[in-house]
Amino acid sequence: MTAITTSEHHEAGHEEHQDLRVWGLLTFLVSESLMFGGFFATYLFFRGTTAVWPPEGTEVELFIPTINTIILVSSSFVIHFGDMAIKRNSVGWMRFWYFITAIMGAVFLAGQVYEYMNLGYGLTTNVFANCFYLMTGFHGLHVFIGLLLILGVLWRSLRRGHYSDTKHTGIEMAEIYWHFVDIIWIVLFTLVYILNAF
Repeated sequence: MTAITTSEHHEAGHEEHQDLRVWGLLTFLVSESLMFGGFFATYLFFRGTTAVWPPEGTEVELFIPTINTIILVSSSFVIHFGDMAIKRNSVGWMRFWYFITAIMGAVFLAGQVYEYMNLGYGLTTNVFANCFYLMTGFHGLHVFIGLLLILGVLWRSLRRGHYSDTKHTGIEMAEIYWHFVDIIWIVLFTLVYILNAF
């Protein structure tokens, strides 16, 4: 009787620990949102107080960023398919959808590098370029971290029984983080690209 009670108590404690990890992630994402909010507020301040924005010679083009946006936003749906798969206890399909998400994230980063290489201006050209590289680069860093989390999920899924329909906190945390990255990009894309293109 004591052994059973101890075992049940241990399992209950383990479940509570998993919930705390999710809350920890959410707290971290709130702090990151505040940081991005500061970047966005600074950008809008400079935009509102500068006569010509963006300054001549530092215009943005929409083609590559629009493709990147479609890829990143679509990847949110793809990663959710992986979460749905593990809740049906299908590790194989979870791996498939997370692998596709990883490819989409890598393509996004490659597109961002290509864009940087063809812009014709650098970090210190003017205040717009400084804001542009700081915000898009910081977001790119978050995409890279998200990509590492997804690859970590794929690596751990190779261990038999590591993930199942009742044990998938790590998968959900990677998905939450990836959705956060996508939401931030939508705001950034609107401020930096859409508003400056029209």
